[in-house]
Amino acid sequence: MAVLSPGGPAPLPSGPAPRRVLLVSRDEELDSLLAGRRIAAHLGELERTGTEGGPGGDGPPPDVALVCDDDAATRRLLALGVPVVRLSSGHRGTVTPLAEGAEGALHRVHRPAWLPGPWPATPDGTRTTGVLAPARMTRGRRRSGTLLLLSLWGVPAGDADAFTSGALRQLAAEAVRRTQRCEVVCDMRVESVRDTLEGLDGVRVRRAADTDVDALHADAELLLATPVLGAVALAQARRAPLVFLPPLSDTQRDLADRVARAAPVPLAADPGNPSLWDPEKPDPWSALDGITDDLRGAQRVARTLRQLSLAPL
Repeated sequence: MAVLSPGGPAPLPSGPAPRRVLLVSRDEELDSLLAGRRIAAHLGELERTGTEGGPGGDGPPPDVALVCDDDAATRRLLALGVPVVRLSSGHRGTVTPLAEGAEGALHRVHRPAWLPGPWPATPDGTRTTGVLAPARMTRGRRRSGTLLLLSLWGVPAGDADAFTSGALRQLAAEAVRRTQRCEVVCDMRVESVRDTLEGLDGVRVRRAADTDVDALHADAELLLATPVLGAVALAQARRAPLVFLPPLSDTQRDLADRVARAAPVPLAADPGNPSLWDPEKPDPWSALDGITDDLRGAQRVARTLRQLSLAPL
């Protein structure tokens, strides 16, 4: 039943319909999730939609799309005539982040300006974003506990199992002993990680896709993280201490090595090392003060999306 206003029918909405943006990212990859969320925080008046739409879909296609790492979604959207910004969100080392069959997209690569090369050649028109920083740059005044970010994307199953059943349990137990609690956030194999850490008081395991990682970090005293760009950007933007978990893949090792050449981020090789748990440790990001850097990568990508929604190429 239609609801009428006292003076007759409700007036029809005036003005143009809001422009719609589709956001696509991998729920199973921490970098992809964090990149999409940080850019979404700057989209302003654009209306988010959860459907690609178009022929055979539900409703009209969006006006523009941000696709983090998903080549198949990029191709489908381009075929519908949707302008696409295709972002390679994570560190790929010496591998060129190509999106096969997606030449019509605008290609962006998440890469801090200070991160040492060399880098592979990229397709014409590809641009680096700088740092995809969180929208909220400050941290809570009364911080407590440890946030442990674990990314198992691209890690062989055997290596993941060995780490979670061994070093991870030791690190979580030590984090509770030193800081009273430990929030473990992981992108994959969540139930396996939860089972492994069962029985440790003060430890909570969360799925990254269901968790506001940046908000948790704002209230945490310490950050332990897999060597991934999303964690590096988070700590650098907030000038917060960071300890790398032992790398579990060649890509993670490559990123940890490159970061170590620019900033003194320690590695959690020995959970019993008291220096790892010192919240007052020297700021590792001060080493980058004289190096060109840009913390506005998320804003820049969001601005490109807004421009494309109004004037597609």
